[in-house]
Amino acid sequence: MKSNIIIPFTMIILSLLLFYRCAEKEKINPGPVTGSLIGNSNCKSDLKSDTTTNYSCVEYSYNITSKILIFKHINTAFNCCPEGFYCNVSLKNDTILIEEFENSSLCDCNCLYDLDIEVKGVEAKKYQIKFIEPYCGDQEKIEFPVDLAALQQGSSCVTRTNYPWGI
Repeated sequence: MKSNIIIPFTMIILSLLLFYRCAEKEKINPGPVTGSLIGNSNCKSDLKSDTTTNYSCVEYSYNITSKILIFKHINTAFNCCPEGFYCNVSLKNDTILIEEFENSSLCDCNCLYDLDIEVKGVEAKKYQIKFIEPYCGDQEKIEFPVDLAALQQGSSCVTRTNYPWGI
């Protein structure tokens, strides 16, 4: 009679342990970080002699509830005739990597644009943010730390002097 009680009781305990371990894994491994371009400005050709074009900046804002991180990349360079833009967003260890691309380069000129990028699935913690810009060359890269648990908005800028910046 005791074995009739022990077997169902053991099965219940094993099921609870399995459920607990699965729930614990979900906490440790949240969903993937995904991102996409959600908007862009037109070519800033009318600002080429303006001193505000000798930098490239990234402003960010984070919504802790929705786990969405929004970037505005100001003065990123692309071809004057790009036929659109896109980006790849990835998370590698503690680094959020944003690679920016143009669909084509049909003209013999470059231009500055502002890009809006949305990144979903971002936990409120410390990260290193790194942008890969196709026309940056050997100029200073945009790379900076953020602590999204402590500060939900901020910015980082680098000085640029090569064409099409600062012309």
